Amino acid sequence: MDQGVVDFVIVGAGSAGCVLANRLSADPNCKVVLLEAGGRDNRPIIQIPLLAGVAYFAKAINWGYDTEPEPQMNNRRLHWPRGRVIGGSSSINGMMYVRGQAADFDHWRQLGLSGWDWDSVLPFFKRSEGHLDRRDDKHGHAGPWKIGRAKSPNPLYQAFFDACAAAGLKRVDDFNGGVQDGYNWHDFNILRGRRQSTAVAFLRPALDRPNLRVITGAQATRVIFDGTRATGVEYQQGGARYTISPRREVVLSGGAINTPQLLLLSGIGPAADLQKFGIPVVNDLRGVGQTLQDHLGVYVQHQSLQPVTLYSLFRPDRAALGLAQVMLFGTGPFAALPLEAGAFVKTRPELETPDIQVSMVPGLNLETTRKGQGKHGFLIHIYQLRPESRGSVTLASPDPLAKPKMFANYLASELDRVTTRDGVKFARKLFAQDSFRPYLGAPISPGADVQSDSEIDAWVRDNGQTVFHPASGARMGADNDPLAVLDANLRVRGVQNLRVADASAMPAITSGNTQAPTVMIAEKAAELLLRG
Repeated sequence: MDQGVVDFVIVGAGSAGCVLANRLSADPNCKVVLLEAGGRDNRPIIQIPLLAGVAYFAKAINWGYDTEPEPQMNNRRLHWPRGRVIGGSSSINGMMYVRGQAADFDHWRQLGLSGWDWDSVLPFFKRSEGHLDRRDDKHGHAGPWKIGRAKSPNPLYQAFFDACAAAGLKRVDDFNGGVQDGYNWHDFNILRGRRQSTAVAFLRPALDRPNLRVITGAQATRVIFDGTRATGVEYQQGGARYTISPRREVVLSGGAINTPQLLLLSGIGPAADLQKFGIPVVNDLRGVGQTLQDHLGVYVQHQSLQPVTLYSLFRPDRAALGLAQVMLFGTGPFAALPLEAGAFVKTRPELETPDIQVSMVPGLNLETTRKGQGKHGFLIHIYQLRPESRGSVTLASPDPLAKPKMFANYLASELDRVTTRDGVKFARKLFAQDSFRPYLGAPISPGADVQSDSEIDAWVRDNGQTVFHPASGARMGADNDPLAVLDANLRVRGVQNLRVADASAMPAITSGNTQAPTVMIAEKAAELLLRG
């Protein structure tokens, strides 16, 4: 394809960008270029589900971001894995398919965003989905993204379900039907023991189209403007600098960190901050990077009295057998991610919807395993679904290749601190049920000495970690919202021919994992772009 004749340039081949590339290039009259800073997604650690924990930290496919010191986390810098590879973070994440609550999207509508309520976005969720197990009107069956329900035989999952029932929770049939309240198996984008990233599901089937070009190793450095009209994208590849100019629009899909950074580098953002770095101001848009959100999680961990955990896979012969199973047959322990059983829970009875997510893991987290604590052990992971705290993405330098500054501002809100504390108490309540008695060994973290509210809070500050869900750094909002970066059609305010389609566009973070809502945003963005 002649690079000089392009309709759309998409920046970032991640969870959203791969979807956009497929949907836009499905129209043979649209010529599409997809820019990706990383390389191909052909590494085994990407393809095999159980190796996601390794992929999180693999430097060759990761931006390697760390937050600024977090005041409420004892000034710790938290590591934020973000995929720098075809497929973006969908190539390294936990593959859990969680849409969020219907109330999340109805709230978006209440913020003044027509067309983003649950009934309006449900068709876009269904469009992408090829659910392997469900056959109802809330799920798609013919979409390219294969989704299936978990079904591990590990007895710890049944112990978890029995504990949830004993604690008063009900079994909900479908976490993704709009109402999450209860416990059950999670859905995952895994097919026959292989990760179904958006690169696999959406981009690969489109690669042979003559009207789609994918350029890897190409890091976008700025959007080019003629006045306030976006006319192209400048990028670096192999030490050289190039520009590409679409006839129609530029779409930023770099993700919750890179999209706000690129907007700032391009002169869109708070004027005072841009002028400090000598960046010409295209539009003084003070909300860029200023409403960042993330989910903060903690692991409540115990030793196991029985050898039924993932620690068994540390034996070389069992690891080799597991790898052989997944490579040859797509089965076995390496064919799934061990977060299969979960619940969404209200920490206070007066709440209308759950405010924490709970996941059972028949193993310990990586840090605890590395320390050799517990050996055979298991955990419950909890996090608050809708944190109030807001952080920021700002520039550290005008150098487009320098990492930006990320500040999550975790636990700045009292509600966030109380909800996380109550989540820890709920995890302990589950472990205290009779169903765990045959398995429950000594506590690893928090220890038995951590009991009071202040002690739990201190433990959270020491041990809380990102759940890898940054969002909302360039969010949609109503015309009277002073921090809105985008309008309801994902157009960047105050300029022309520039849109954002990724998790940074969320006006508020959704209740759960952010991959599925990001794909939904991309599906809707494609329709908006093709409509013109």
